[in-house]
Amino acid sequence: MAVEPVSLNEIKTMSIAQRKSKVHRGIFAKPWDKNGSFSRFLEGMPRILAAADLIAIADRIVEACRNRQIVILAMGAHPIKVGLNPVIIDLMEKGVIQGIAMNGACIIHDSEVALMGQTSEDVEANLGHGAFGMAEETAVFINQAIKDGYSRGLGLGRSVGEAMLAQNPPYRSDSILAAAAHLDIPATIHVAIGTDIIHFHPSCDGEAVGGASHLDFRIFCRLVTGLEAGVFINLGSAVILPEVFLKALTVARNLGHRVAGFTTVNMDFMKHYRPMTNVVQRPTMEGGAGYHLTGHHEIMFPLLAAAILERME
Repeated sequence: MAVEPVSLNEIKTMSIAQRKSKVHRGIFAKPWDKNGSFSRFLEGMPRILAAADLIAIADRIVEACRNRQIVILAMGAHPIKVGLNPVIIDLMEKGVIQGIAMNGACIIHDSEVALMGQTSEDVEANLGHGAFGMAEETAVFINQAIKDGYSRGLGLGRSVGEAMLAQNPPYRSDSILAAAAHLDIPATIHVAIGTDIIHFHPSCDGEAVGGASHLDFRIFCRLVTGLEAGVFINLGSAVILPEVFLKALTVARNLGHRVAGFTTVNMDFMKHYRPMTNVVQRPTMEGGAGYHLTGHHEIMFPLLAAAILERME
């Protein structure tokens, strides 16, 4: 069957001057000057998509700090394993981060860094003959710290942090938990029993682990009650911290606290369902803004930290 092509002669056109465009040269990047400063580098970034979000997030964090609103960093263990402890500790010392929430793996890697200056074993090399996770020093130190702290009414994060201060391991200056205890910054640990290597050591006291972690959840809920106009950052936790955050937020609102108008930021290698839903989207439905930055932690977080500190000055 022969089909007659349409004629384009009667197409109605318009001037590009009348058309709304999403990109214009005023938001283009500026080439780098080898004599330039980091501030000039930031100003030279294109104000488009993730680059614009990075600057907006830094500005919101700076605004929260200036207005004495809380900034909470929730994190998985991968940021520790890519060497970000000094960057995170610096933000704590400068008053940017006022609360830390971690999953259970964080205390393992943070403690191993402080105790031995190394962490992250080769799982494939040790799993086959049942040696994975059997480092004695790690389990004994952490499990004893949890038991001692819990007997004194401390949460899990504070228990390990105070044990760091008391024992003063050789690389304590690189420990986030030691810094939190020293600076009196709440550091909460949210454990899933069986996910961490210390749980299968004979030194583990399940009652102390569960009780101390539940106390940390209640402390975290208290932090979230003050999140109005603040910032919550989820750095590399795909499941545990997004779920904990959503529950803490509903506890805070159920108890009558107004928690709205805050900023949430999810930073990870890829977009996962729970962080996008439980961090970026649902919590900010009552007002505020949610952002997602995709990229490697070892690049994106130091970049964000530097942007924050530059803009604070």
